[in-house]
Amino acid sequence: MPLATTRRTGLVDQVIEQMRQAIVSGSWPVDQRIPPEPELVSALGVGRNTIREAVRALSHAGLLDVRQGNGTFVRATSEISGALRRLYGSQLREVIQVRRLLEVEGARLAAIHRTDQDATELADLLAARDQAMAERRWEEAAESDTQFHLAVVRCSHNALLSELHLGLTDVIRASVATALDADLDIEYVHHSALVRAIQAGDADAATRESHAVLDDMVHRINLDG
Repeated sequence: MPLATTRRTGLVDQVIEQMRQAIVSGSWPVDQRIPPEPELVSALGVGRNTIREAVRALSHAGLLDVRQGNGTFVRATSEISGALRRLYGSQLREVIQVRRLLEVEGARLAAIHRTDQDATELADLLAARDQAMAERRWEEAAESDTQFHLAVVRCSHNALLSELHLGLTDVIRASVATALDADLDIEYVHHSALVRAIQAGDADAATRESHAVLDDMVHRINLDG
């Protein structure tokens, strides 16, 4: 996403918003270093102090990580995700427990409220996910699986639930990647049955299948408890 020269009023807020959009849009990916200060000064048309204030604010919000001598890196795509990444560590079991709370209800509501367009999107995302799994393109598979689960909750058409779940994007992606690293046969964890239940408008089945997806993951990587 190209950066635009800012107006001369509210410079820090404008710079913060542009940098936030670069993060949220994925132009500045998580765990990657952002452009150096001189480049930001030139692109945004502001002084170094303005850039430093914006970086400091985004760092306090949990979106950026300033590493002295090494640059500034994207930590997370939202304040919620930034806070979770600070706490995340190796507590994969806790991440999946929270996912279960949000995703099971999301799947139940998706079965009730999904549109025909939603149903088509879920099928397409599942096909992309399964193809990446079959071809052992693990990085793409982790991203596809993450996007699939985000879409399931989005199909609930509950804006608050979707926003809360969206805040988990980074830790969901990390939990999927961990499962893949553990050689989990994640492609066989009931995703097709979940999509069928949502497409059929069967809320009870969607609830069961969503539980099964995460319960199987917990069991397969020995995180029961």
